[in-house]
Amino acid sequence: MTSPKNTLVDKKPVKKLPEHAPMEQFPVRDNVLMIAGEPITDFLNKVGKTPFYVYDKAIITQQVEKLRTHLPERIHLHYAMKANPMPDVVNYLSTLTDGLDVASHFELGIALATGIAPKKISFAGPGKSDEDLEAAITAGVIINVESRGELERIAVIAKSHNARPPIAVRVNPDFELKSSGMKMAGGAKPFGIDAEVVPELLQALPNFPVDFQGFHIFCGSQNLKEEAIIDAQTKTFSLAAQLIKASPLPVRWINIGGGLGVPYFPGEQRLDLTPIGENLERLLLQHQAIISKDTEIVMELGRYLVAESGLYVSKVEDVKISRGETFVITNGGLHHHLAASGNFGQVIRKNYPTCVANRITSNDKEIVSIVGPLCTPLDILANKMLLPKVQRGDLIGLYQSGAYGLSASPTRFLGHPRIHEYLV
Repeated sequence: MTSPKNTLVDKKPVKKLPEHAPMEQFPVRDNVLMIAGEPITDFLNKVGKTPFYVYDKAIITQQVEKLRTHLPERIHLHYAMKANPMPDVVNYLSTLTDGLDVASHFELGIALATGIAPKKISFAGPGKSDEDLEAAITAGVIINVESRGELERIAVIAKSHNARPPIAVRVNPDFELKSSGMKMAGGAKPFGIDAEVVPELLQALPNFPVDFQGFHIFCGSQNLKEEAIIDAQTKTFSLAAQLIKASPLPVRWINIGGGLGVPYFPGEQRLDLTPIGENLERLLLQHQAIISKDTEIVMELGRYLVAESGLYVSKVEDVKISRGETFVITNGGLHHHLAASGNFGQVIRKNYPTCVANRITSNDKEIVSIVGPLCTPLDILANKMLLPKVQRGDLIGLYQSGAYGLSASPTRFLGHPRIHEYLV
């Protein structure tokens, strides 16, 4: 009697993808992750306790320098503070970039405290209160106008202060940034004024007590496809040229948004900035007859400038086995890092790049799930991930944590203490 043929024998083994995108920004020495030139274990001895966030200035600088090298000199770089509003980070980036973009009264205060000129600060957001608008008008920053109603409120407040505040019209274009992690345009959106009605608004602008600067055209974020970014920027310049023709007032400022992504997950690679920069050079040349050489062109970036620099570090409090699965329980979780838990925009949850920071590699590995201390099944930092065998007291490091980390998390959930952030 012959046994059934094993149909699996002739099949080639499936190549397993790595656990996450390659991470090389933090060096490793003696099998320990280094931060700003010292072992993470030494850094912990200095700061005293976990969890914490740490951001490396050298990596932030590298990101800015990379952009300066590849983008046209005429492109002004602005830091979108919503990515990471830690005052030390904002203050540092205010010295490296050409301006700051804020999305709240609180962020405006941090931006003004850096000492940069108010005209280098812009204020966006679809739901600005009268208090927000009054603060922006008093400070003299550029207000990105999101609706006709907001413009009318600005006019009332401006008259009460005998002011002519600088404003830009935020445009909701009829196209989107394809393949972006978060689409901000291209349909019915709460952001900006639909492109097709902007010309009518422009005709009315001379009747308002405002100092018109130009346009803010933002399509989406977290994009890792050069061709998609090039396509969106090409359409953005064409739309800006059309709106300039429709404007009875000169255009001195155009914010073309950002959208440049960083890698997190298996198969993702860092962006090649060369074709993006070359296309921007071509667009500036192509539209030079319409977009004045004196018009400031702004690229607004948040995540791209800071995400790579950040590491979130927590300590292992317990290791337990439940019905054959190993759970590593740390003193950090979604209350500090909502994005890593998969509850900040992910449709299908994926693991952030993760390491055992005090023991990067080991021949003794196991598949574990890393969870936090909270009483909710949502508190997951890594799900079924292959890591060096973990012990109580080990340090778990989450890469790409410089953007949308602590400030984007429910820090008061279940009353756990707020943690510290460090810029080194």
